[in-house]
Amino acid sequence: MKRQALSLNFLKPVVEFEYQLQQLEKIFSNCLSESIKDKISHLNYQLTELKKDIFKSLTPLQRLHLVRQPDRPTTLDYVSYMMDEWIELNGDRGGSNDAALVCGIGSIGSRTVVFIGHQRGKDTKDNLIRNFGMASPGGYRKALRLMKHANRFDFPILTFIDTPGAWAGVEAEKLGQGEAIAVNLKEMFSFHVPIICTIIGEGGSGGALGIGIGDKILMLEYAVYTVATPEACAAILWKDSTKSLVAAEALKITSHDLKILGIIDHIVQEPLGGSQSDPIMASYILKYELIKYLNDLLNLSCQQRKNLRYEKFRKIGTFYES
Repeated sequence: MKRQALSLNFLKPVVEFEYQLQQLEKIFSNCLSESIKDKISHLNYQLTELKKDIFKSLTPLQRLHLVRQPDRPTTLDYVSYMMDEWIELNGDRGGSNDAALVCGIGSIGSRTVVFIGHQRGKDTKDNLIRNFGMASPGGYRKALRLMKHANRFDFPILTFIDTPGAWAGVEAEKLGQGEAIAVNLKEMFSFHVPIICTIIGEGGSGGALGIGIGDKILMLEYAVYTVATPEACAAILWKDSTKSLVAAEALKITSHDLKILGIIDHIVQEPLGGSQSDPIMASYILKYELIKYLNDLLNLSCQQRKNLRYEKFRKIGTFYES
């Protein structure tokens, strides 16, 4: 929470309240009478209510800033908390190993699964290694290699989306970025194993879609999912990136908006203050939802899952005029 306070103005009241409460508890640590305990307990209650009010009223742009915080749990954080056993697998068998996209095999709820997810860094040095979670063509080909492995051995696929977008450098274009993402989209529709995609942070553009085709799409409560970042959208439409607030509202990037539009299937609740406030609890909640949806999908035949997957994406973008 202290790290957030450096950049997120909307959390300043919470941070200041927490600090003052901590100081008050230190002052009265040796002489806590019943009346003082009651007052401190009441102040803690007020702090909880203040957090609830702030997080209920977050704007889309504030949610985006929240999920960009460096202490937000990453794919490997969730995997380490949720999986009973797991191992990361590397390489696209074409000469590269993209650190921005991690893949591996693990067990969740006594069932073997293949996991794939974008991986952001925790600090500047780590972000440079991970390319800020922006995967290269080699990353998507590595993901496809593991997904084909899962399809061959009947392992369900779990993907975790958290990227501002695919790497957009010249080198990425030379290596076939668009082709790599397009092939993933095509192949993911054909797999007979269950696929569950979860947007855990920022889901941006084709970089998110490259591992985002699934039977069920889950989304954490404060996560965002968008065709373009609000800053990019504002720069394109109005040549003014300062209008990102307007763009964020218009893009409908929040979990509640996307649930109404039928883009996602389920909103996974986060602990009060976001997943970064309690990563273990956030992982426990997500694990429960993943196992529940996985069991439901495994009760369907391969053809039923394929048909549902096809129909799900065919419906996206439909609208009615009155």
